[in-house]
Amino acid sequence: MVGAAGGIMSVLMVSVVLLLPSSVGAPIPCAEKVVRLEAEIQGLMNVIQDQHRYILELHSSQSQQLQHIPNTFLGPQNLYRDCSEVYADGNVASGLYVIRPDGSPTVLSVFCDMSNGGGWTVFQRRRDGKEGFDRTWLEYSQGFGDHFSPNGEFWLGNEPLHLLTSQGNYDLHINTEDLEGNQRSAEYKNFRVDNEEDQYQLHVGEYNGNAGDFLADARSVNLNSPCRDGIKFSTYDHPNYINADNGRCVRHSRSGWWFCRCDSGNLHDQLIKSPYEVLSDDGVAWYIWHGWSYAIKSVVMMVRAADLKHSPPIIQRWPTQFHPNAVDDSTTYPPYEQQYGSRV
Repeated sequence: MVGAAGGIMSVLMVSVVLLLPSSVGAPIPCAEKVVRLEAEIQGLMNVIQDQHRYILELHSSQSQQLQHIPNTFLGPQNLYRDCSEVYADGNVASGLYVIRPDGSPTVLSVFCDMSNGGGWTVFQRRRDGKEGFDRTWLEYSQGFGDHFSPNGEFWLGNEPLHLLTSQGNYDLHINTEDLEGNQRSAEYKNFRVDNEEDQYQLHVGEYNGNAGDFLADARSVNLNSPCRDGIKFSTYDHPNYINADNGRCVRHSRSGWWFCRCDSGNLHDQLIKSPYEVLSDDGVAWYIWHGWSYAIKSVVMMVRAADLKHSPPIIQRWPTQFHPNAVDDSTTYPPYEQQYGSRV
């Protein structure tokens, strides 16, 4: 009996040994692989959602903190609405100033460019490509980047840009430079950006300059343009497709912009070192000037109130501030509204 039991055990052990290699080396069924991959994808999606929630919370926290920044040095009577009013008040040095556009819940620190007639509010700067412009809809809405450094790259924000350009009639000015150091500019009348409800749609009027009219589609001068009814802002997470090709533009450029035709004038694309790399490496393009495949080195975009047509007023000084024997100049200057008129 014992011998028989031992024989049976031996047979079972041999059977297990023979079956073990085939079971271990057997390929995993396709259905099981799909289940595993779906689980991994879901895990990655959960991580992305957690990061997105963190970004939203961070933006909300920063916005709340900005509202509590003391503005004791800015009384209601001297709150500038834009750099045009900064300039009109006698400030002729380019640099950072504090403004508060109509309807803005907080003050804004902006760079005012006092060249080219003065009073320009800079809302975009591209220099060296250090700042990534592949951002979310929320980031483009609130703004991002380094606008405190003289050469920092930044986007002021679609919402501040909407508030600025809703105050009256504004001009858009764009300075560009290619990789050979050649500089050109473009200027548009009646520049306006709609609110978020209207997807920050772009409006521009008459063009003037030597860089080429790269916003011709937005001006409806081309009746065959797919954008003749307006161009809405798009980001990878909030695309406003005009057609399937426009969707490809958003993915290809890795940036947010008012897309009409792929990279015909996208000033948020990747900055690169070699001029002929746009088609392969996504450089900033201005096709009217250098063609479809040439990359632009740097770009600065700014706005100014169209009614700023006068030199800044002379700031009245104490008679003896610089020259003890100077004669008292009792000239008085009318308020800003009387000099330049109301914009609204």
